[in-house]
Amino acid sequence: MQNKTLGIIGGTGMLGRAIARSLLERSVVSADRLLISNRSGAGTFGPQVRVLADNQQLVDLSDIVVLSIRPEQFRELTIHARGKTVVSLMAGVPASLICEATGADRVVRAMPNAAVQIRQSYTPWFSAGALDEHDRQFVQQMFECVGTADEVPNEDCIDYLSALSGTGPAFPALLYKALVSQAILAGIPEAIAHRAAHGVVVGGGQLLADNDPLQMLDTLEAYRGVTAAALQSMTDQHIESIIGNAVKQGADLARKGL
Repeated sequence: MQNKTLGIIGGTGMLGRAIARSLLERSVVSADRLLISNRSGAGTFGPQVRVLADNQQLVDLSDIVVLSIRPEQFRELTIHARGKTVVSLMAGVPASLICEATGADRVVRAMPNAAVQIRQSYTPWFSAGALDEHDRQFVQQMFECVGTADEVPNEDCIDYLSALSGTGPAFPALLYKALVSQAILAGIPEAIAHRAAHGVVVGGGQLLADNDPLQMLDTLEAYRGVTAAALQSMTDQHIESIIGNAVKQGADLARKGL
């Protein structure tokens, strides 16, 4: 990042820590150009990474500031970031409010998910201010360190995707729970039900990594066998509408503000 300094407020939390470690491991940011703040001012990032308890001190020393905090914590955050680029990882906090509260000239909203821990997050991001090309490339590179990323055309995309990709493992985990509970009701021993559901959710997900999901559905439906019957039942019960309504509920909450 040339001679610019990156500061992460809340950098010892799950998201902030994963991003910081990935940036260091991939040499996107040097340790002496990375600042972390948390309430205790303590952390384990190596001797060259400064960990501070004073958020304003971090802002003053940084060129780009990442807010890796929960939305409710933002209400208590008092920083002055005029002249800085602020990157928010908070769901449901609009860029206009962040600008107003911090005085930042440029605000980027981004929505990674829990898969940052294994560098498999999908992170959409939106810039509410005019980023120069170098900062734009850095934001993209920062999120590519923990998976894949796209700049989206408007802020509403961030609110919608907060309820889609931002949920991370939540939807697969709910599918897992449903498969287990229904198998047990059908008389399958609990331990076997768990292993079978794990094979569907985890094993199936890994298989999709190297195959086109829509093409796979077409292939399976063409067999007109057991799998096709199960898929048709879900289609008849309007599974797409159920999922669409669920994502809409989350997106509406994000638009309204948490």
